[in-house]
Amino acid sequence: MDLLQHGVDRSVIALWLGHESMETTQMYLHAGMRLKEKALSRTAPLGVKPARYRPADKLLAFLESL
Repeated sequence: MDLLQHGVDRSVIALWLGHESMETTQMYLHAGMRLKEKALSRTAPLGVKPARYRPADKLLAFLESL
């Protein structure tokens, strides 16, 4: 989605991803972050505010050390 939003042609994205046809790529291009967040907000338990995952500093330090 990021490539598409920055003007990269769909056929180029399909080639980069190694897809055989544009139809294969098309299904991935429809689900942007906003659409995914909207779908997730509908599945959240009642009374819980939806939020993005924020890893702890220890986890980030460990991942950066790899």
